[in-house]
Amino acid sequence: MPLQQVVAAVEARLADGWTHCPVRGFDDNNGDTPDDGSAFLVVQYPVSMSDQITIGAPGSNVFREEGAFRLVLAMPRTVDGRLLALIWTDELARLFRGKQFGASDTFMGVTTYAPTSPAIEDDTDNGNYLLLSIAVPYQADLLG
Repeated sequence: MPLQQVVAAVEARLADGWTHCPVRGFDDNNGDTPDDGSAFLVVQYPVSMSDQITIGAPGSNVFREEGAFRLVLAMPRTVDGRLLALIWTDELARLFRGKQFGASDTFMGVTTYAPTSPAIEDDTDNGNYLLLSIAVPYQADLLG
């Protein structure tokens, strides 16, 4: 499970920089697909590990979380959906490629690295949707 600050920073960045379709983040309880079959984006946090980086400065020690979050883009299985699918995943990758964001008093922010190329799940088990996903590796430092 990622730090709360990581989730807040990632989802704030999406809220500020992503306008193509609705985002379903950590706090979204809606598990239904849109009634109109339109695109949507799901944010997942499958892996995170924490470690203490500095020792001996109570209250000012640095703790580091490293992990990856996954962005799953569900595109309508239409000609237009296929045309936009890779364009949109490229835009998502650009939004997070080599960025730093979300810093506060005791949180040094999230540093993201090179996102993966999109994995495409093009099977018929997903009904009306073509699923594309990218993973974004990150690091986040916290004072404590």
